Amino acid sequence: MPRILIIEDETPMRVALTDLLSSEGHRVLAAADGESGLQRALAEKPDLVLLDVMMPKLDGFALCTELRRLENHVPVLMLTAKGQVEDRVNGLDVGADDYLVKPFSAEELLARVRALLRRFQRQVKMPMKLKFGDVEVDLARQTAMRGKNPVHLTAKEFSMLRLLSEAEGEPVTREKFLDAVWGYTAFPTTRTVDNHIASLRAKLEKNPDAPRWLKTVHGVGYKLELK
Repeated sequence: MPRILIIEDETPMRVALTDLLSSEGHRVLAAADGESGLQRALAEKPDLVLLDVMMPKLDGFALCTELRRLENHVPVLMLTAKGQVEDRVNGLDVGADDYLVKPFSAEELLARVRALLRRFQRQVKMPMKLKFGDVEVDLARQTAMRGKNPVHLTAKEFSMLRLLSEAEGEPVTREKFLDAVWGYTAFPTTRTVDNHIASLRAKLEKNPDAPRWLKTVHGVGYKLELK
C-alpha cells in the first residue's frame, strides 16, 4: 500500500486530500507546516509527498530544496495557488517532480499521483549505477565520474539519464522527456531536450559530434546504447 505524505497548512484542504487518497487505498500521513513535514518525510520515508508551497515556518520551495540536498529522492507533487510560469519553473528547478495549481479536480490529482508512483516504482527496480566507457554515473547519489575526474551534471541531466536507463535501450521521445523531466505544467520546447542532450554528450562522450552512447533516433528522440 503506497504511503503518501500530505504537507498542507490549510486544514480543510488537508482533510479533503486525506479523505480522497484514503478512499483510493493509500495510507496517508499528514503535516500542518513545513518544519514538521520535513521531519516526517525524512523519518517515515513516504512513497510520495504532496507539498503545498505557501506555508508557515518553511515554505514548499525551501522544503523541497532541503530534501534534495539531503539526497532524499521521494517524488514530490507541489500543490499551490501560485500559478505564474516562474513559480512553476521554480518548483521544478528545486526538485519537484510535478506541479498542480489550485483549484484542481480530484480526477487530475489522482492521475498525477498514479503516474508519479508508477515512475518511482520503476526507478526502484532499475539499477542505480550506469557504466559506459570510462564513465560511471550513480543515479542514487547523483554523482558522475569520467575516468578519475568528477563530472558535474544538473538535476535534469540526471533525470534524463535515469529515463534513458529505464527505457533499456529503446528510444525515448522528446515529448516523453518533457513530461517526465520538466513536468506537465512546465512550458519548454523540444529544443530544450536537444540542448540538454548536447550538454550531456559534451560531458560524457569522448567525441560529442559522433556519440557512442547517447544516440539520436531520427524522427523519434534519443536512446542510451550500452552495448
